[in-house]
Amino acid sequence: MSGWEAVNSQTSQPGSSVQKTLSRTVTLGRVQPQTPALRTIFCNDRDANFAHRHKGNSISTTKYNIFTFLPKGLYEQFRRVANLYFLMVSILSATPYSPVNPVTNMVPFSLVLLFSLIKEAFEDWQRFQNDNAINNTPVDVLQAQGWETLQWKKLQVGDIIRVKQDGFFPADILLLASTNADGVCYIETANLDGETNLKIRKALEKTWDYLTPEKACEFKGEVQCEQPNNSLYTFTGNLAIGNQTLPLSPNQILLRVFSEHLFSIISNVVKGCSLKNTDFIVGSVIFTGHETKVMMNSMNVPSKRSTLERKLDRLILALFSTLFCMCLLGAIGSGIFIDRKYFYLGLGKNVEDQFNPDRRFMVFILTMLTLLTLYSTLIPISLYVSIETIKFIQSSQFINKDLNMYHAETNTPASARTSNLNEELGQVEYIFSDKTGTLTRNLMEFFKCSIGGEIYGTGMTEIERGVAARKGIKVQEVQTSTGAVREKGFNFDDVRLMRGAWRNEPNHDACKEFFRCLAICHTVLPEGDMSPEKIKYQAASPDEAALVLAAKNFGFFFYRRTPTMIYVRESHVERMGKTQDASYEILNVLEFNSTRKRQSVVCRYPDGRLVLYCKGADTVIYERLRSGNDDLNKVTRDHLEQFGSAGLRTLCLAYRDLASDLYESWNEKFIKAKSSLRDREKRLDEVAELIEKELILIGATAIEDKLQEGVPSCIQTLSKAGIKIWVLTGDKMETAINIAYACNLLNNEMKQFVISSETDAIREVEERGDQVEIALFIKDEVKKQLTQCLDEAPQYFCSPNGPKLGLVIDGKCLMYALDPSLRIMLLTLSLNCASYSVWIKGLHTAKKGYAVTSLVKKGAHKITLGIGDGANDVSMIQAAHIGIGISGLEGMQAVMASDFAIAQFRFLEDLLLVHGRWAYIRLCKVVMYFFYKNLAFTLTQFWFTFNTGFSGQRFYDDWFQSLYNVIFTALPVVFVGLFDKDISPSLSKKYPELYKEGVKNMFFKWRVVAIWAFFAVYHSLVFFYFISASSTTSLDRSGKMFGLWDVSTMAFTCVVVTTNLRLLMMCNSITKWHCISVGGSILVWFLFISLYSAIMTPLDRNDNMYWVIYILMGTSYFYVTLLLVPVAALLVDFLYLSVQRWFFPYDYQVVQEIHKDDIHSTGLSDLLELKQHLTPDEARSYEISQLPKEVSKHTGFAFDSPGYESFFASQFSKYVPPKAWDVARRASMRSKATPN
Repeated sequence: MSGWEAVNSQTSQPGSSVQKTLSRTVTLGRVQPQTPALRTIFCNDRDANFAHRHKGNSISTTKYNIFTFLPKGLYEQFRRVANLYFLMVSILSATPYSPVNPVTNMVPFSLVLLFSLIKEAFEDWQRFQNDNAINNTPVDVLQAQGWETLQWKKLQVGDIIRVKQDGFFPADILLLASTNADGVCYIETANLDGETNLKIRKALEKTWDYLTPEKACEFKGEVQCEQPNNSLYTFTGNLAIGNQTLPLSPNQILLRVFSEHLFSIISNVVKGCSLKNTDFIVGSVIFTGHETKVMMNSMNVPSKRSTLERKLDRLILALFSTLFCMCLLGAIGSGIFIDRKYFYLGLGKNVEDQFNPDRRFMVFILTMLTLLTLYSTLIPISLYVSIETIKFIQSSQFINKDLNMYHAETNTPASARTSNLNEELGQVEYIFSDKTGTLTRNLMEFFKCSIGGEIYGTGMTEIERGVAARKGIKVQEVQTSTGAVREKGFNFDDVRLMRGAWRNEPNHDACKEFFRCLAICHTVLPEGDMSPEKIKYQAASPDEAALVLAAKNFGFFFYRRTPTMIYVRESHVERMGKTQDASYEILNVLEFNSTRKRQSVVCRYPDGRLVLYCKGADTVIYERLRSGNDDLNKVTRDHLEQFGSAGLRTLCLAYRDLASDLYESWNEKFIKAKSSLRDREKRLDEVAELIEKELILIGATAIEDKLQEGVPSCIQTLSKAGIKIWVLTGDKMETAINIAYACNLLNNEMKQFVISSETDAIREVEERGDQVEIALFIKDEVKKQLTQCLDEAPQYFCSPNGPKLGLVIDGKCLMYALDPSLRIMLLTLSLNCASYSVWIKGLHTAKKGYAVTSLVKKGAHKITLGIGDGANDVSMIQAAHIGIGISGLEGMQAVMASDFAIAQFRFLEDLLLVHGRWAYIRLCKVVMYFFYKNLAFTLTQFWFTFNTGFSGQRFYDDWFQSLYNVIFTALPVVFVGLFDKDISPSLSKKYPELYKEGVKNMFFKWRVVAIWAFFAVYHSLVFFYFISASSTTSLDRSGKMFGLWDVSTMAFTCVVVTTNLRLLMMCNSITKWHCISVGGSILVWFLFISLYSAIMTPLDRNDNMYWVIYILMGTSYFYVTLLLVPVAALLVDFLYLSVQRWFFPYDYQVVQEIHKDDIHSTGLSDLLELKQHLTPDEARSYEISQLPKEVSKHTGFAFDSPGYESFFASQFSKYVPPKAWDVARRASMRSKATPN
């Protein structure tokens, strides 16, 4: 009975359960298998696990295997339209109607495909080797009451394994036992998330004894847990041992290692967790292979194509259209020309269809196919291969190895994780940036605090100095007290609290509670010697480490922790100078997460006192405070506002004394929620709400996160480059504005638009509590504010000397501004501003960052760049055209999702203004040159068609046509794409306005394409008609006229020489590599034709090239023509470039003229004197510049131009009387300013 019949029979049987049948998922012919909600694992029992068919532990990150490589690889190649075109041409060349030998088309095309497939294979081979190394790593597995070494790939779910110190975990493991006391082990996850602090994992007390192989063999447990998923930091499950069921949490799970192929063949990096400070651990395998959390969490970075590539596609389509028109014209001409009146053509009745006057439509069709193969060189076959090669070397050798983007402190170089977007870096118009860890160092220092309504701490932050400078207030340097403590993470100075002086404060009891909260309420791990001077703290965040360091320096030294106890050495508690060790039992830890925004610890004092300590954001703490302390709460809130205005990160500290019966009843609910297999996190949060209330406020902490070095100057430079910067942050309004001033994003010369929800009208509506009314009112208010800004903005950006515009908008208003009915207004405001800086505050969610980035990217069609350092920035990084990851202290998630990775925000200056700008200009030149040389070459064949009755007779030999792109003109253009340099890196940063040329796409406009097309047409006319006309009056040594192959060889020689010389004229700098490649290409042509003409084989066609070059070189005609044709062709180019440089210069050409003599006018003594006045960064850059390297002498018509004298003088505020040339130049510049 078929599956469908079975279902019908069940529903038709009397008494069958209809509801049961309908609830099943049924497809035609079979019943869909349902995935069980939970996974059952039998520890130490392979036979029982076999029935569940769990996946093996072998992993594979390769794209291909031995069977799929060829079909999948070819599919990837033929996804490109150009490759499909060349495949079609190769097939057509094998037909009888092709004028060229099929081998000459198929061989170059095959070489291009082979190159691409070899590249794919090599990259995949690297992945395979990396996978192999991991799969064959040895591990100790329990077999027959002993440890046996097996390969990782042979592990199975449920196996008992042993991992030694510094070893990686081969699978996701349930920790059973550890050599450390209390079943504790320490793991490092730096390879997984970038965090160098050690993390603690603790086995269940019931399994501590299963450490030896004899005891481990006795272990028979059953694990019921969640199905494999990609959540790295959660785990839900229970362990059943005998009749007891124990809840499992992430604290008992050790994650496996995995291999991520970071970029092509550059590097393979091993990721995952490793065991530290523990001799060995014993665990049971839970998830294996591709079902492990890290393997399921490995993210695929979305494929991105640069804007230049998309415009290149349009250029290729234009070439296709040109090719079609050329073929159509030739086919029409052939259909008209074919006639029997031309008796010498022998067009009899039995003539083939292509030349049969009686079948003119067939003549038209077949001639179209013939000309399609003949003109196929119009589309450059080696263009994509050349561009990929150039991009790959640019990223791997130039960006990755740039010492100016190397961060010595963290030993971190820049990393190009993709080579597809190099030129996109030169066209960025909008930057979307995170603040913490991106603009700031993410190195937290305890700076100030508020205890019992009193502020402590005398320092002044960078933000406060910036605010004072903005208001014109002279800042007095704060005197540091004698004996002030200075330690990384602690930058606090106030004699009222240090060295036990807090005992003399009126609120000394609050101080004691404050310090104990800092010392107890955390998850920090102490490491090393248990002395205050040598101990090191491993914390989940730098904020938490700073708070524990503060407690230590205040006299509450946390020095040891076990899973259930915290040990603190307290000074000056009983009396001044007395030190005592106190142990606090940790009963429960309510961990911090982005939803709760707080962390709590329930502890028992040595005297039996039960206390809940809580620290968190002011918004969540104030909601849970006990009524009755309104004065303290109000004063502390004012202090929080003051700290926030100074750019400090704040936390509130509170506590609650607990009665024993209250705690016991709550703890039962907590244990029950912790054992739940469904919605465990949600239930734990609900239980936490029951006890985190009726809190008493102790005070607040203020931690400083200083700006990264060079951020203000970098932002100022990028703004001059025409880049509009949007910063997304969760700070309060006043804090956001002050930090924006400190990093030069805002200044007093800007007109600032502020869109805020913190208005009296909005507060009044919010107090009424009607959510619908609140939403409608805020939306209307945002609309009014946006309308007001749009009405006011034009008067500023219409004025040439008007101020720049800045916008500050809070997250609540942004949510409504992104509404479909208002987003156009927000977008219009940003696009109409000539210089625009945006500081978005209150932006907590990654979703909003993604929405803002997408708004500009899709709505404005501007090139965007997203930069961040944390997991919450990933969506913004992936949404932007270019994603930049900061390899900072918040982990590696942002880097893993990015296109480029740098260590500091200031490196954006080099990445964009130097590498990005160079890559854009170089690739534009490469594309334009390919377009020019192929059009010039193909048009000579096109002109020849008019002299052959449109018959499709070829002008060049087959091999000339095939090797023109692949050999004779291939290498020089690659060196232009790699080494051409218009100005030095220092000048690129000195004149950031030059970057605007890329933003405006000055070098890849249709006007530029038309200019190159004009020269291609002109050169082709010179090549064909100059040579064909002169050859009619010339004779060889034997007195014979030159034949077709003599003329075509002469023409091809001139094409090769001229196009290679034209490449030198387009270069801004000429190195030895340019000379070698150009000279080598010309030399290779002469070597090739010398050999090719000297050999004749039976495979040659009857119209062969035998001895042609030797006949030509035996005449003076050859040498005169070889001299005159390139000169006649390039003379017009020379005149155009001269006029363009004199009267219509690009900005970079003006800078070239200003600095063309710098290297000659600066003597050694001047350089030495200059070096003494350099900053450390400038001195380092100077030393780098003096390293041995290729010296590029400036060329490209950098001759003196009297028309620039008054222009240059104005740059230095000097007056020089204008000359006639200046009048012409100013007139030309006015015409240049008009939009195209």
